[in-house]
Amino acid sequence: MIDDVNPAGGRATTGSRELPLGAITARGWLLDQLMLQASGLTGHLEEVWSDVGPDSGWKGGPGENWERGPYYLDGLVPLAYVLGDEALIARTTPWIEWMLASQDDTGFFGPAGNRDWWPRMVALKVLTQYADATGDERVEPFLAAYFRHQLTELPRHPLASWGRVRGADNILSVWWLHDRTGEDWLLELVDLLQSQTEDWDAYLTSDLITGPSRYFRHVDHGPNVAMGLKTGAVAALRDGDPRHRERTEQSLAALDRWHGQAHGWFSGDEWLGGREATAGVETCQVVELMYTFEQFARIYGGSSYGDRLESLAFNLLPAACDPRMLAHQYHQQANQVLVSVGQRPWTHSSDDANIFGLEPHFGCCTANYHQGWPKFVRALWLADADGALRAVSYAPCSVTATVGGAALRLTVATGYPFEETVAITVGVDAPTRAALRLRIPEWASEARLTVAGESRDVVVEDGHVMVEREWSDGDVVELVLPATVRVVRRERQAVSLRLGPLVLALEVPENWVPVVGAPGLAEWEVHPRRSWSYGLSDVAGIASWPIERRLPGPVPWELSAAPVRISTHGAHVHGWRLDGAQAGIPPLSPVFDAGPEVTLRLVPYGSARLRVVEFPVIKRRVDPDAH
Repeated sequence: MIDDVNPAGGRATTGSRELPLGAITARGWLLDQLMLQASGLTGHLEEVWSDVGPDSGWKGGPGENWERGPYYLDGLVPLAYVLGDEALIARTTPWIEWMLASQDDTGFFGPAGNRDWWPRMVALKVLTQYADATGDERVEPFLAAYFRHQLTELPRHPLASWGRVRGADNILSVWWLHDRTGEDWLLELVDLLQSQTEDWDAYLTSDLITGPSRYFRHVDHGPNVAMGLKTGAVAALRDGDPRHRERTEQSLAALDRWHGQAHGWFSGDEWLGGREATAGVETCQVVELMYTFEQFARIYGGSSYGDRLESLAFNLLPAACDPRMLAHQYHQQANQVLVSVGQRPWTHSSDDANIFGLEPHFGCCTANYHQGWPKFVRALWLADADGALRAVSYAPCSVTATVGGAALRLTVATGYPFEETVAITVGVDAPTRAALRLRIPEWASEARLTVAGESRDVVVEDGHVMVEREWSDGDVVELVLPATVRVVRRERQAVSLRLGPLVLALEVPENWVPVVGAPGLAEWEVHPRRSWSYGLSDVAGIASWPIERRLPGPVPWELSAAPVRISTHGAHVHGWRLDGAQAGIPPLSPVFDAGPEVTLRLVPYGSARLRVVEFPVIKRRVDPDAH
């Protein structure tokens, strides 16, 4: 058994459990990324943005008192404790202490001028993470008092608006407390909240809008969809019905059918925006999707959720910020060839939604994007009911757990996703029997495994290979996940490309144009330094494309230091030009009207803030009478 998953010894609701916040720490390029975040906008936001400054309503001040303070803490708290950064931890303290002191005799808490259930759902996530990291004994009775208040008040004042579509987040916090206390009255609250939460699976599988939304509805709002997708999984915690997973998969398939982008995710700019490669994806949507898939991996357990989580973490998440995490975009595009202030045919956005800055378009993403990287670190490994430690995703990290009363330490050394080998060194104080359940990605059909120097057959069950043995200190597990370039077909016979978990993009040299006097730490437009309108002419020969790999640098997602580069051939596509402030729709393939063949370079999507991801395909005309 994994002893430290549920420190209070409470009753479990699901087979897999998170490790305590701080039990998994980052190493290598992932640590570099977290340090950039801590020294970037996350670490300085209170100094440059009044919405989370000293006047915040979530510190008792007269300022913004809705979602922005809790959103910010939902990333700051895990970042501080994953890094063990005392300065960041100290920054969280005034927020936590005010929150805990704000509870009245009824159990309600938070700014008195705001009675909305929704921002308190985020605050609950903040408090549970804080308690996981610190063991603060005040949190459990605090939550119990608030949940009794909800049980009394929700029949008279039910979830509405944002709270109704995001109710699953509230339910997860109720389960957190139930796991520690086992009190049955909390299950009444689970049922009540579930009954008042939008039935997302019904909408997404039966009534999903089939093109760009033309007016606001909560069910068509991109971040709402990202949060609402986990509603079925959260219901499965209560009833264990396997049909929830089936409907989740149907929902994901419908979103891909009508709104799927070349990078693999549905559009939302800021409402569902269709399938064209220039539709946007909101940064809030990216980080909320990551949190949803972290819950899928825990609740449903299949390896595909780790695959999808990596797709977000290694592509859309780094692309949402500049390489040093000083600024962020509100909306990113798959085919993004100009980052600028300009009018784009999105469903709901202002002209600045595409730039990198402090608060482009609207401040929700300014407050919310901080959760992406630190929660990803915590989600890398889970503890399963049978006592195995399960790898959800691969990245350089250290893991500490207690197995059968003995300390088990894992050191994961890898440059993944930029390289193919993952080396896991096991540390024990004495020989210890334990199991590791290692995820084998769907694309890794030729995976190889070595344990303590001996080759093992890769026997895959539900997307994982189990390695169980008596471990000696220093034993090494080496997993090799060979990745080849593969093609994903798109509309108009266009293609997009993948290498392992990485989406590949045309490298477009970038000119970062700073905005003088902009608020925050920095603001930029990004302009191309050469033409971007190229098609691919060698898709049939992808197996022979040369792949250059190098170690990630101190700024892992910087274009000039992209750890993966692939050379291929293509040609300029005549007539494919800008349509206003963005790339035109890719022309129908095959394209015959193209320039001479040239060498093109592909890089990871997350390294390229200007990029083409959905490519037309070139074909040279052949005289049918020629021999």
